[in-house]
Amino acid sequence: MKKNKISFETTFWAHQELKNPFEVIDAFLGSESLSFYKQTLSEIVFYRSKDEIYQKECPGDVFFTYTAIRSFLKACSCLPYKSKKWKITEISAEKRSILSQASLTVEEYENPFIVFQNAFEEHSLADFEFFLCEIIHLALRPTIVEFDFDLLTPYIHVIKMLDASQLLLESKVEKINE
Repeated sequence: MKKNKISFETTFWAHQELKNPFEVIDAFLGSESLSFYKQTLSEIVFYRSKDEIYQKECPGDVFFTYTAIRSFLKACSCLPYKSKKWKITEISAEKRSILSQASLTVEEYENPFIVFQNAFEEHSLADFEFFLCEIIHLALRPTIVEFDFDLLTPYIHVIKMLDASQLLLESKVEKINE
């Protein structure tokens, strides 16, 4: 039986179609900094409850960011399955600090794959895509719209996935030989 491969749709922002989730995360965090994505996502969530339009002067940037984060979420959705084949090697003592732990628990810091497993056990990829689309839609509206969908929990998961992804890039990820 042939496996269905997920398209990460990276051509919009990476200018090529990447096929490996680790490559997508590397390109994603290489195109902009972790702090840029966290700040932008926080601003978008903040603007969803304001009667102002987020980045009114250049809304095209919002679309570009949307496509990159959407690709990132698609790549993250593959990582719970990769955790059975890959492991994190020990992080060097000079890189280990409470600041680099960011939003992660000690357990998640030691095994960032837990972040992706927890996120995708609680929400589907479609839920995260809906969250992303909805917060951007609300942030680009000139009026406040009441909404009854939980936007906080997916937001927290995305922030944790960003931190875990940065940790994956800074750590050595090795394939488990079986």
